[in-house]
Amino acid sequence: MRIGVLTAGGDCPGLNAAIRAVARSAIQRGDEAIGIRRGYRGLAENDYITLDMHTVAGILQLGGTILSTSSFEPVRENAVEKVERAFTEQRLDAVVAIGGEHTMEITRQLYADHGLPLVGVPKTIDNDVGGTDFTFGFDTAVQTVTDAIDRLHTTAQSHDRIMVVEVMGRNTGWIAAYAGLAGGADGIVIPETITTVEEVASGVLRRHDHGKDFSIIVVAEGAKLAFASGEERLIQPVKDTDEYGYPRLGGIGVALATELESRTGYETRVTVLGHVQRGGTPTSTDRVLATRFGACAYELAKTGDFGKMAAIQGTEMVGIPLEQATKVKSVDLDILEIAKRFYT
Repeated sequence: MRIGVLTAGGDCPGLNAAIRAVARSAIQRGDEAIGIRRGYRGLAENDYITLDMHTVAGILQLGGTILSTSSFEPVRENAVEKVERAFTEQRLDAVVAIGGEHTMEITRQLYADHGLPLVGVPKTIDNDVGGTDFTFGFDTAVQTVTDAIDRLHTTAQSHDRIMVVEVMGRNTGWIAAYAGLAGGADGIVIPETITTVEEVASGVLRRHDHGKDFSIIVVAEGAKLAFASGEERLIQPVKDTDEYGYPRLGGIGVALATELESRTGYETRVTVLGHVQRGGTPTSTDRVLATRFGACAYELAKTGDFGKMAAIQGTEMVGIPLEQATKVKSVDLDILEIAKRFYT
């Protein structure tokens, strides 16, 4: 077989481990692997590299992706015919598409509507791809945020301050919930549920009443600034949208900090972690998960089980229909209920 591999959407730690797993699995079985650069754009524009033993040597621990990435959509760009021709011209028997929920939707469309032999692999620091318990990239992002919270604890305590930490999470708050719980945050605000400014401020004041003169609040960028009056605001620093048509978010941390300082009287500072959450060396957990995903995706392609995505359910690797993968997976709110036990 001749199997292509592409990485699409945002980057995250573990992409190179997944690429390596597909390539090494293919080479071991006497198959050929090629890397498609810049996501689906590379497939449409014939931008390829050979994935041999030399190409994938020493990339397991590297962040980012050796194939580069883009958010190119063949349907939106009227490039489906170019993608179809690529399969013939490049003698591709299958393509493994590594990406998040949006990439899985593109992959589903190309498989369902045009019959292209495609297999998906879920990656995103947001952990919001449906049908899989976890995506690779998530563990590394959570560890990055947890490390930041640990560092902020000491400076917050030294100055008797409130520290607001804004993390990524447009539609879901997986990073905020997990890192907040792991880092001992004193408040967590996520898109899945409404947490008012008054609730957070009350929690801070209650901590001070108990003799704790600092607080750490973690907020996901997609959470709304909400008030007891019923007013809700999605914070947009600019009147613009991203490549998917979603509003560009950011600034909830500053907005929340301003409200908390006004209501509590305590000095408040903001840390926006931004893209640092997507960069750097993947954790061992993400390296193993990405490797297992890549190996599973190869097996799906090898057996002709197309239109599927590699997924982990419990401890088992399975192939699930891409339709399941396109449904956004929200945070289990039980996590927040546990975290609330430690707010005071």
